[in-house]
Amino acid sequence: MKIGVIGLGLIGGSIFKELKSKSYDIVAVSNSQNGENIFKTYEVLKDCDLVFVCSPMNKTLKILDEIEQYLSENTLVTDVCSLKEFVTAKKYKYNFIPSHPMAGTEKKGFENSFIGLFKDAKWAVISEPENNILIDIIKVLGAEPIFTDAKHHDEAVALISHMPMVIAQALFLAAKDNPLAMQLASSGFRDMTRLAMSNPEMASDMVSMNSKNIEQAILKLYKSVGDLTRGNYPEIIEQIRTERSKMF
Repeated sequence: MKIGVIGLGLIGGSIFKELKSKSYDIVAVSNSQNGENIFKTYEVLKDCDLVFVCSPMNKTLKILDEIEQYLSENTLVTDVCSLKEFVTAKKYKYNFIPSHPMAGTEKKGFENSFIGLFKDAKWAVISEPENNILIDIIKVLGAEPIFTDAKHHDEAVALISHMPMVIAQALFLAAKDNPLAMQLASSGFRDMTRLAMSNPEMASDMVSMNSKNIEQAILKLYKSVGDLTRGNYPEIIEQIRTERSKMF
């Protein structure tokens, strides 16, 4: 089995490094990186069984179109974008199964990619594929596939990923002009604002392309704040502690 990776940022680079370390036949296409098994043309993908498109969201649709001329109808292609509805609007001649690894850091680029990024992570897959190649590789990378549809995926990630990023950025903006607050800030503030360090291009794509779901998520957050202040606070907090401890 031959695997291709387009784009060697944090996600693509980590996939490439992990599978290469496990002796898979793997090639990458990257404009920014050079090295063994890294090329500049999509021509190297023509005999791949599986291709990961790991480009920024604003470039993904163009790449999905461009690679059609190089791939056969039997090639399985997946993307790793954090939104899924926008990539499902068109049919391609190859076998396209959108997906999204729920893994990453606040850092970006090939230099920050690493083996083990996907260990114990969830990996959303849009519809369960008949071909098990993608699922097998997701498991090889250490992740757990979760099957869903594009609409529910985009609503869910707004709640657990995109809204938290916006809140982290807003929290930092709210506090940054208070010199004493900045001087006193410690681990709690550091951890709460980690997502404010997200890749600017990725963050901009998330906010512009998932704005409606993020707005709805923020409205739910406002309601939750009201429930906390008006309810039995100690009891609610204990419920949160119990439920969260089951997740992590």
